[in-house]
Amino acid sequence: MDLRSKQVTSFSFDIVTVNIKGDLVSQEQRQSQSLTEDLGNGVTLEMVAIPGGTFMMGASESEFSSEDSERPLHQVTIQPFFMGKYLITQEQWQAVATFEPVNCELDPDPSRFKTSDRPVETISWYEAIEFCDRLSKHTGRIYRLPSEAEWEYACRANTTTPFHFGEAIATDIVNYNGVYTYSDSPPGKYRGETTPVGSFGVANAFGLYDMHGLLWEWCADSWHENYEGAPTDGSTWLNSNDNNRVVLRGGSWDFTPWFCRSAFRFHLEPKDKGNNIGFRVVVSGEFYSS
Repeated sequence: MDLRSKQVTSFSFDIVTVNIKGDLVSQEQRQSQSLTEDLGNGVTLEMVAIPGGTFMMGASESEFSSEDSERPLHQVTIQPFFMGKYLITQEQWQAVATFEPVNCELDPDPSRFKTSDRPVETISWYEAIEFCDRLSKHTGRIYRLPSEAEWEYACRANTTTPFHFGEAIATDIVNYNGVYTYSDSPPGKYRGETTPVGSFGVANAFGLYDMHGLLWEWCADSWHENYEGAPTDGSTWLNSNDNNRVVLRGGSWDFTPWFCRSAFRFHLEPKDKGNNIGFRVVVSGEFYSS
């Protein structure tokens, strides 16, 4: 899709690395590019440029807490796209909920944990699709949920460790159930609720925030028990059964740390919803300088 009509700008962000105990060992500033979509009434949606590339999708048997559903490891080639810097917020949801309906109605205020800068939650897959359809109709660009391969590629940001910041996880940089530990990391906080998007101030190397924890994120794919026969071009992997379960990624505020790994796969029925489920959007397109 031609995005030359949208201005692409640079932004700075911080990335960190942690050791096996979850302690911070390095921090540096990076730059990436983004474009901003105007949703009206001062509400915007910032989309980050994700470069194309090839990666190994899934987890090896040696990865702590990995599962058979994350195998076999397989090479996938991804085309460039843009992805939401953050999960869709309640403010953004409310803006798009006023757009012309496509297939269903949207509750403008579905979330349990309410503030405009927290991610919208208690959203079914069908409602997330409706959000994308309304946004696409309003902007003339094809907004959609990421494929499972696009999500993992974007989350990893050229890393191969269980988390994009290293071998361990810590509640100082991720919102998850810190009563439980991963590998050699110590216990941490259990906040018991969502937090505002980007509030930890730590992105991955692509400039995406909250890819681990906070909320489960709907993907476009049907659920498959493993990667046997999975596409290698980053496309959405569908079944013919419209009522089949669909994929979620990323973990959430109320789940244990091993669910937050880059490779972990979860699944629910598309009608399911809960206060630990949200989403972010993508739009296809080459990168253009401002």
